[in-house]
Amino acid sequence: METLYLCIVIFLFALAILDLSIGVSNDAVNFLNSAVGAKAGTYKTVLIVAAIGIFLGSCFSNGMMDLTRHGIFQPEHFTFAELMNIFLAVMVADIILLDIFNSLGLPTSTTVSRVFELLGASFTLAAVKIISTDSGLPIAEYINTDKALTVIIAIFLSVAIAFFFGALVQYITRLIFSFNFHKNLKWKIGIFGGLCITAIIYFMLIKGIKDMSFMTPEFKAFIDTHTGIIVLISFVATSILSQLLYALGVNVLRVVVLFGTMSLAMAFAGNDLVNFIGVPLSGFEIFGYFREAVDQGVANPELMSMDRLNGPSQTPIYFLIISGVVMVVSLARSEKAKNVVKTSVSLSSQEGGDEMFGSSSAARHIVRFSRNIGEWFEDHTSHKTRQWINTRFDTNEAIMPEGAAFDLVRASINLVLAGLLVALGTSFKLPLSTTYVTFMVAMGTSLADRAWGRESAVFRITGVISVIGGWLVTAGASFILSAIIVSAMHLGGIYVSAVIVVGSIVILVKNDVDFKRKAKAEKALKDQIYADIVASKDRNRTWVLLKKYIAINEKEYLQYFSETFKSLTYAFLNEDVKTLRKINNSLPKEKVIVKAIRRKQTMALRKTEPRMAIENNTWLHLSYNSNQQMVYCLMRMCEPCYEHVDNNFAPLSNEIKQQFEPLRDEVLNLFQRSIELIGNEDYDATVAVRNDADKTKSKISQMRKELISHIHEDMDSYSVIFVYLNMLQETQEMISSLRHNLRAMRKIERES
Repeated sequence: METLYLCIVIFLFALAILDLSIGVSNDAVNFLNSAVGAKAGTYKTVLIVAAIGIFLGSCFSNGMMDLTRHGIFQPEHFTFAELMNIFLAVMVADIILLDIFNSLGLPTSTTVSRVFELLGASFTLAAVKIISTDSGLPIAEYINTDKALTVIIAIFLSVAIAFFFGALVQYITRLIFSFNFHKNLKWKIGIFGGLCITAIIYFMLIKGIKDMSFMTPEFKAFIDTHTGIIVLISFVATSILSQLLYALGVNVLRVVVLFGTMSLAMAFAGNDLVNFIGVPLSGFEIFGYFREAVDQGVANPELMSMDRLNGPSQTPIYFLIISGVVMVVSLARSEKAKNVVKTSVSLSSQEGGDEMFGSSSAARHIVRFSRNIGEWFEDHTSHKTRQWINTRFDTNEAIMPEGAAFDLVRASINLVLAGLLVALGTSFKLPLSTTYVTFMVAMGTSLADRAWGRESAVFRITGVISVIGGWLVTAGASFILSAIIVSAMHLGGIYVSAVIVVGSIVILVKNDVDFKRKAKAEKALKDQIYADIVASKDRNRTWVLLKKYIAINEKEYLQYFSETFKSLTYAFLNEDVKTLRKINNSLPKEKVIVKAIRRKQTMALRKTEPRMAIENNTWLHLSYNSNQQMVYCLMRMCEPCYEHVDNNFAPLSNEIKQQFEPLRDEVLNLFQRSIELIGNEDYDATVAVRNDADKTKSKISQMRKELISHIHEDMDSYSVIFVYLNMLQETQEMISSLRHNLRAMRKIERES
């Protein structure tokens, strides 16, 4: 059995490497979103700064391994074999859950997932022991319930406190600086830079450096005793330094953001490392106790108590260095890290644009309630005060690098306030999650900056609700999944454990393949043109870019409609139920894409000249309605065809098939000519295509009349004839929509 348990320990470390790479992708949002969103440097520069912080934090981490040793359960009441099952179940559950969240692009807390996985697995085994044995011990003797309750309370406290203070501090800061913060900056930057850097230093002392392994008790006591003096000296020194750097032409705000990024990354790696390697190290430690017992000839070493885990832990330095290297490499290579950061940046973006989330009933009610409160304050504020406040929040004066989601002032507040709140929580022994705090501070500052306008508020609130809901789901899912896994392992033995391990690897590989396929598709759809439209301040250039953007989308739409029509009709004529099912499932997704692109085009139209926007709104609307109508035509065409073939009803006669095939080719030719004229910008050719489309419509009408007049001759084929008549009708409607679309495109292109 010793070899078997050695294999389990090796597998735990293999899972730890996966957990490190997956976990750092999820927690990347903690320290990357502010610097990335404000374009404080290139993505590569920000990654290098964060990587330095991660590596230093990992190498000097104290490990905080007590959480996995005796923070959740009482090890003296569990045997070696039971704890190995718990640790294995926790690791399998953790990598599955974190990978799912990363693939969805939702930030979650590794601390919460780890605590509730340990709680779920240990609670389940404790319940089994109580039921199957007459130990007389209550469940509270097995489980440290206070720890779980503290984490739950911290979740709600961190969410509310971070959001409230994020909004309040950013509102006050914006009143002081305005969006045109370069104006009179020389009189403010010294104090502001000093405050920010001092706050970051304080955060590093309280949350980061003080708790690292190389710190002696004497030095920790010195920091605790002289914290006030250290902060005061830091403020004076950094204020002078900030003023000197500004005089030398250095962008002090950029320095603050990058320094804050490194400090958050350092604290994350130094304190949250236990979430990734704590379980494997604990498993490695108890395996050492198991080997000692075997060498000493102890009978049934699998059943010996693990009370030795109650002692303090000492993490070997080489484990910490290896962990740091793995996290740095994973962060540099991870596409999922970009996906998670994208969620936070998108929800806090100053510009309206491609919103990642839809609308929800709860979000609509919150927006409506907030509007009522805002109107009340507006009614009870003097006109001059409102005017002055509006000048401070004039986004037309915003100074942001091209492609930035928000400015460096907000990025600085995000990092400084997140660091202070986490440090404050640590000083009160409250385990605030860096994920919760940094995300909700970013949401609060974006709200204060009026980034959540009437056009985007409902979508962004839906996004925040989704993320918060994901956090709560994390706790429940972690508990349940680890409980199920450990129950199966305990009852099924080693073979079930092996199946679960292999199954988890299969799930991970599949999720990774699916994510890469999705990322590739998004990268293909992700257009630089739209990014240029959002960043552009020249309204005339915006209109030129918008026309190009519309043309590209129209080509993609028509190509999709053409290919789908061809595949659908071919599948119906040849009774290919698999293809019909695939098309039936893909059309609703295309409908969502058309709607999303429509919203992006409308947002872009608002950035053009007002006269141009008014004149072209009708044609843009006609183009959108035409595309949407073609999707509906294909949906109405596909559903009865799929149902008919799926039920194995009688097929079309060969005579009707031969009549339809030339018509199908004619329709496909109309689509192909439309695609080519849009690609060549030859909109004069739309007249000929529209005329030919009218002829095709007339031909379809004639075919329908002839079919109806002969329908009574074959009473047994009513079902398939009705499906075929529906297909002809929808084809005719689709051609009408194509004509309207070409007319709209010609009108849009001719506007200057």
